[in-house]
Parts: sequence; structure tokens; C-alpha cells
Amino acid sequence: MAYKNGNYSAFYVTEPFNPSALGAHATRDFVYYNQLRMWKGQDSDFPFNDSHDKTYNVRDGSDWETTLKPRLRERLRNSKNIVLFLSSTTANSRALREEIDYGINDQGLPVIVVYPEYASESDLLTADNQALKQAVKNLWDKLPIFRDSMSSVPTLHVPNKKSVIEKALNNAKFMVGTKGDSGVSFYKP
Repeated sequence: MAYKNGNYSAFYVTEPFNPSALGAHATRDFVYYNQLRMWKGQDSDFPFNDSHDKTYNVRDGSDWETTLKPRLRERLRNSKNIVLFLSSTTANSRALREEIDYGINDQGLPVIVVYPEYASESDLLTADNQALKQAVKNLWDKLPIFRDSMSSVPTLHVPNKKSVIEKALNNAKFMVGTKGDSGVSFYKP
């Protein structure tokens, strides 16, 4: 049995991947993933354990069925949750669909959804702080497999704020071995 201690980051990058000088760095969602890595680099106590570091890197020119898809699945099997970056630029790519479908529907991984375009908890919530804003929920349509599968695992919806993401990564209810009830959760301001 795999030791599930990683955080699997799921984010959109353009397909096919452009190996130009900027490459994935030109894709906003990838930049937010690198932000997590930067926070970890600055503070070894930051609770991000990158599942992408658990297997060798592959090139996006690699064959989907024989190399890329099996590597994604191996990383997900070694993860305790998924950190999904969901923004207005997220697209329903083959890789992102596979990551979410396999992670939720096969592995039962809880999902921490980071909304990079929202800076605080109150930005995500309705005026009474009792529900997520419709604009946030509309982003779920960017990734139908997530929208349609998220009710089967715990999901925590957070803004792109270091202290809140750190709290989410430490929350045992959003780790596969100790996960809480399925459904939508968020932190109130």
C-alpha cells in the first residue's frame, strides 16, 4: 500500500504544452502552483508536500496512455488530497479531467479548492457568510467532472491566501486517511 502523504496539485496548463522559453510559466494556474512551492522553499514548516516531486518528471511530449496518464495516477495514489487551482482561466483539459476523475472517483481524495482570484474568505462568501457566492460556484462549470463528482468527497473552498491555505493543508478532515463528511466546506472570516 502506498504511503499517502503528498498534496497533489491540479492545475490547468495549455494543451499541447508549448516548450517555449516560458512554457507552463505562461499559464496562470501553473504560476499559482509555483507559489505553493515558493512558500515551502521559504519556510520548511509550510505543510505542502508536493506529490509531483514523488516520481520522475515527464515531458509533455510523452505518450498520454503509456507515460503521462500512468504517472499522474501514481502520484495521485501517493497523495492524501488534491489541491485544485480553479480560476477564470482554467480550462477543461484532458489531463485535468483525468486528475480529478481518478483522484475523486477512484482514490476518494478530498479536495482543497484554491480560488486564485479571491484574496480573502469573505470574497468567496455571500453577505451573510453562510454560502459560497454564485460567481464562485459558476467556476465549477469550468471543470464538469469536478462539479459532478465533488459531492462524493470532502471539499474545502479557500481564497489564495497563505495563512488560509496553510490552515487547509493542516486540516485532517481534508486528508484521505482521516477525512470528514463529503460536501462543500469553507472557512468563515
